[in-house]
Amino acid sequence: MKAAVFQGVEEPLEIQDVEEPTADEDQVVVETEACGICRSDWHAWKGDWGHIGVVPTEGLIFGHEPAGRVVEVGDNVERFREGDMVTVPFNLSDGTCQHCRDGRGNICDRMVPLGFLQMAPGAFAERFPVREADHNVVKLPDGVDPVSVAGLGCRFATAFHGLVSRVDITPGDWVAVHGCGGVGLSAVHIADALGANVIAVDIKDEQLWAAEELGADEIINATEVQDTPQAVKARTEGSHGVDVAVDALGVAQTCKNAVNSLGKAGQHLQIGLTTGENDGNVELPIDNMVMDEREFYGSFGMPPNEYDQIFRMMSRGKIDPGQIVTETVALEEVPGVISNMGNYETVGIPVCNEF
Repeated sequence: MKAAVFQGVEEPLEIQDVEEPTADEDQVVVETEACGICRSDWHAWKGDWGHIGVVPTEGLIFGHEPAGRVVEVGDNVERFREGDMVTVPFNLSDGTCQHCRDGRGNICDRMVPLGFLQMAPGAFAERFPVREADHNVVKLPDGVDPVSVAGLGCRFATAFHGLVSRVDITPGDWVAVHGCGGVGLSAVHIADALGANVIAVDIKDEQLWAAEELGADEIINATEVQDTPQAVKARTEGSHGVDVAVDALGVAQTCKNAVNSLGKAGQHLQIGLTTGENDGNVELPIDNMVMDEREFYGSFGMPPNEYDQIFRMMSRGKIDPGQIVTETVALEEVPGVISNMGNYETVGIPVCNEF
C-alpha cells in the first residue's frame, strides 16, 4: 500500500509502497478516507518535541487526524465490525490505568500517540492499525462526511475538550483566542457556539477574517497594537479583561499575552505545545496570577467518551467542524503541505482525502 514515510528531520516525506497492516487480537485496521494535516505533524518533522519524548525515526508514517472505514477486526474486539465508519483520537489509551477508568483516557499512563511513534503508525497511508480498538475507536454517526471530521482526532477535539470540559464558559463570557490556526479557529467556532463573546487575536488578516466568519465578535491584529493584552482588555465590558484566554499557538509571547489578557479569577487554557525554541518552558507572571487568582488549564486531545457531545452539537447545527477545512489534497501532496507549514500561511485545516 502507499504511504507518506518520514525520512529524517526536515527531509521531505517520501511516498513509498509499504507493508499492509494486519489486526492483532485487540486491534482493528482502518482504511483511510480522510486525514487532517496538522501543525503537530510539522513540529514532529522539525524535531521540535524531543523534550516530551516525541522523536520520530526513519520509516515512521505520520497522520493522526483520521476518518475511515474498518476493514479488519481482531478476534477480541467486540464493539466494531467491518464496514463501520470511524474516527480515532491521536492519544491512544490502553483502557486499564486509573485515568482511563475515570473517563480521561486522553492522559492514559501508557498513552501512545498515533503517527508519532513506530508502534502506532499513522494515517498518511491507505490503511492503518489501531491498538486497543474497543477503548480508542469512535464510531461516526450515519451520513457524516469523513473530510468534515478529519480534524476531530486532534485540533477540533482538543479545542472542544478544553472549552467544554476543562474551563468554565457560560453564555456572555468573554473568551480571547490567541493564535488562529486550525486549532485556534476551532476554538473560536466552539466558544461562539457556547454563547461566549469571542475576541480573536493573530498577526495575519487572513486568519482573522476566517475567525470572523466562524463567530468572532472582535478581531485584533497583534502587529497593529502596542500592547496586545491591553488591547484585548479594552474590548471587554469595563475593560476588566476576559473570563477565558486560550493560547492556541504555543510560543512564549502568545502564552504570556493570553495570561495577561485575563481579568481577575480568569481561566487560561493552554492548547498549543511549545516549539524547540522554548523547549517546554515559558516564563509567566506568577505573582499576578496568584494575586488575581487566575487559573491555568491544559487540554491534550479528548477522551473517546466525549465525542458524543460533538456529534450531538453537530446534529443540531450548533457546530460544524467542516467549516474549518479549507483545502483537500492527495497523498502525494502531503509532503509539500507539511514542509510549507513553516511559512505560517496555512488557513484552517488542510485534509488529505485521496489515497
